[in-house]
Amino acid sequence: MIEEKVAREVCESILLRCKGNPAEVTLQYNDAELTRFANNIIHQNVAERDADVTLRYFIGKQIGTASTNRTDTAGLDELVKRAKANAHASPADPNYPGLPEPVACQHVTAWDTNTADYSPKSRARAVGMVCQMAEGKSLNASGAFSTGSIVLAVANTRGVFTYHAQTAADFQTVVMSEDSSGRSQESAWKVNELNVEALGKEAIETAVQGHNPRKIDPGEYTVVLQHYVTEDLINSLNFYGMGAQALEEGRSWMNERLGMKVMSSNVSIWDDGLDPNGTPLPFDFEGVPKQRVDIVQQGVVMGPVYDRYSGAKMGKSSTGHATPINFRGFGPLALNLFVSPGDATVPEMIASTKKGLYINRFWYTRLVHPRDCVMTGMTRDGVFMIEEGELAYPVKNLRFTMPYVQALANVEAVGKATHILVGEFVGISVRVPALKVQGFNFTGSTV
Repeated sequence: MIEEKVAREVCESILLRCKGNPAEVTLQYNDAELTRFANNIIHQNVAERDADVTLRYFIGKQIGTASTNRTDTAGLDELVKRAKANAHASPADPNYPGLPEPVACQHVTAWDTNTADYSPKSRARAVGMVCQMAEGKSLNASGAFSTGSIVLAVANTRGVFTYHAQTAADFQTVVMSEDSSGRSQESAWKVNELNVEALGKEAIETAVQGHNPRKIDPGEYTVVLQHYVTEDLINSLNFYGMGAQALEEGRSWMNERLGMKVMSSNVSIWDDGLDPNGTPLPFDFEGVPKQRVDIVQQGVVMGPVYDRYSGAKMGKSSTGHATPINFRGFGPLALNLFVSPGDATVPEMIASTKKGLYINRFWYTRLVHPRDCVMTGMTRDGVFMIEEGELAYPVKNLRFTMPYVQALANVEAVGKATHILVGEFVGISVRVPALKVQGFNFTGSTV
C-alpha cells in the first residue's frame, strides 16, 4: 500500500510543476494478484503493481489532460509538459465550472490486512477445491480468483487532497458439460467473506441439473431471477439513465418520470459510497465527497446522480459522482449501488410460481431504446422450467427483449439475501437480491 504521506508528496510535486496554473491530479495505485484456472487446473498466477497518474491542466477554460505510470522526476516533468501542450491545443469549454474547493470527507474503512496479504497458496487451495469438485462430477471448471488493493488520491491547486485505501477480492467460475453450464460470482473487500467452496458448489449444481435441456416456445413468462440477473438490470439502468447528463440530454429512462411511481413498491435503489456493506469510496474522482442518493424509492423515481459539470449546467450541486477522466464522457455514474432486500428466499419464490422460468444469468445485453431502458440479450448458465412450484426440467437458452423499467414495475417478490458484485467497467459495485417478475417477454429460442 502507498501511504498517504507518499501520495501527498507526489501530488504536491506535480502541482508545483504547474507553476500557479490551475491543475488537478488523480493518483491510483493498484496492487493486484490473480489465480486463473481452466480445464480443472490452475494455468496462471500473476501479480501486478502499477501507478496511474492523471493530470488536468487548465488555461482559462482550455483543459489539457495527460497520464503516465512513471513517478520519477523525468516522468512527472514529461506529464506536465504534455498536459500543458494539450491545454493550449484544446478549445475552451464554456460550461466548465472550475475546480472544487476542499470539503472534509467522511472516513470510511475498507481495508482488510488479510485480503491485502492473501497468498497465492491460499488462492490455489480454494481454486483447487472447486476444480476437484467439478472433476468429480465429470464437469469442466474455469474462472479466476483475485485479491489485492487500490489506493486513490485526488488533489488540486485549490487545496483539495483526498486519500482512500481499500482492499478487494473476487471469485468467479463457469462450470460446463457438453450441454449445460453454471456460473457463480461474489465480490468483497474482505476475502474471508467469500465462501469459495459454496460458490463452486452453486455453479456445479446448476450445471448438473442443466443436462438435456428442452426447447420451449418464446412468449411471456413469470421469472425467478437470480441476483446475477438483477445486477444486469440495475447496471443497465445506471449506464442508460441514472446520471444527470443523460437526463439533461433527454435520453434517460427518468425523463418525464421524476416524482412518478413507475416501478413496484418493492423496489428501492440507492447509491451510497459510505456504506461498508458495499465497496466504499468516500469521494469521487474530482475529490468531492460522496452523498447517499435515493434513485428509486418504493417505486418512485427520485432523481439522478450529479458530478460538478452536470450539476452546474442543471443548477444542482454535485452528489460526488464524477468518474475517472477516461470515462468522463459517460457523465456521472452511480458507482456504489444498492437494491433493497425483501423477505423471500429463492426456493420460496419458486414454490409460489405455478408456471414460469428460473434464470441464473443474462449475457450480451444491449440497448434497444433508452427511454424505457429497453434491452435485448440472452439467458445463460442455467434456465429451468418451473411447474407447480418446482424446477421441472432445464430449457435451452432464450433471447429476450424487455423494457427494464417495466420489468421492475412487474416485481412480485424480492429476495432477502443480497450479494456484492463488482464489474470491470469503472469498478461499479452493486449489492442486489434475487427477484420474481411477472410478464417477462422472450422473443426467440436457440436451436
